[in-house]
Amino acid sequence: MTHQVHAFEPPERFVAGTVGPPGERTFFLQARGGGRLVSVALEKVQVSLLAEKLEELLTEAHRRFGVELPEPPPVTSDNEPLDTPVDEEFRVGTLGLAFDVDTATVVIEAIAAGEAEAEVELGGAEEADEADEDDEEPDDDLDRLRVRLTPQATREFIERARRVVAAGRPPCPLCGQPLDPAGHLCPRHNGYHR
Repeated sequence: MTHQVHAFEPPERFVAGTVGPPGERTFFLQARGGGRLVSVALEKVQVSLLAEKLEELLTEAHRRFGVELPEPPPVTSDNEPLDTPVDEEFRVGTLGLAFDVDTATVVIEAIAAGEAEAEVELGGAEEADEADEDDEEPDDDLDRLRVRLTPQATREFIERARRVVAAGRPPCPLCGQPLDPAGHLCPRHNGYHR
């Protein structure tokens, strides 16, 4: 089976965004460049973790390699909606991060969710070892989005991703669960509608 690698090194624009009303939002990573537009769907928690881990990666690159870290942008540099049409190429199963010391860039790779993630191996340890030897990289046959960003572009992506995650439904002041426009059944009020 053939797979596609959507590479943007560097993209004209790389952002996290959503489609839909709060509570029903679908999260996307979207890359644009060279006349191409690629959108991949992922979960809210993946966007949040991606921003957190990118921040850690920049800090580690500064500590280990002396990379100059840009300050967080004081004003929102890109607050525009996702480019249209937002056509989902695939749903992200795995996110990978790396720092390329030679070019001082951050590499983000979003790999499609595969059937292998849903399967449970029932074989013994010997069979698992043999499978590992045969398939050194099990994700080789999955579609992927690869983006290479400068530290400044990475910092801007982090700030926007955090804003997008925080823009959802406000939390209940008592239990912390998200409030729907019509309220919710709060466990702190013994199930009474709040």
